[in-house]
Amino acid sequence: MPYHQPVFCAGRVERVFAECFFHSENTLLCGGAEEPLYAPAVHPGEPHRLWFREDFFASALHESAHWCIAGSARRQQVDFGYWYAPEGRDPEAQAAFEAVEVRPQALEWCFSVACGYPFRVSTDNLAAEGGVAADHSAFRAAVRREALRLSGAPLPRRAAVFYRALQAEFGRSGPLTPALIRATAAQPD
Repeated sequence: MPYHQPVFCAGRVERVFAECFFHSENTLLCGGAEEPLYAPAVHPGEPHRLWFREDFFASALHESAHWCIAGSARRQQVDFGYWYAPEGRDPEAQAAFEAVEVRPQALEWCFSVACGYPFRVSTDNLAAEGGVAADHSAFRAAVRREALRLSGAPLPRRAAVFYRALQAEFGRSGPLTPALIRATAAQPD
């Protein structure tokens, strides 16, 4: 029996990203990282690299969303110049994390719609919660509101290019609408 690659293979997202942005932005999306990282080129001629976790499809979409949001000055800085505290954040650090994650997660949701992939809001702090489900309903609601806002207006240029290319890759079509976001509403953690 021949081997069939899974539909939601992160390599497909890497290829679409390269087709969209390697020649115009000299940037590659790369899997296999222990933690996500954006690394601008250090030497002339080398590409910028946007690393996502292992081979996780959702991580590839999420890191692409961060990159599509980042302006040109931020794309010249390691991790776009943002801080990142790993899992185990206290409530104040978690609140700061969630505040900067609303827009990237909302755009990731839009990209998930383009692929037909189920989206789930990520609080990325399981270690601190010790198996107890913390209340992230306000964060989930903020991500939903932002996804609805993004879907009701034209996406930013790079995000729109990537969205359309993902649709083509995953055999989907049609405009991004608030109805699509509502139909794919994120499930609670």
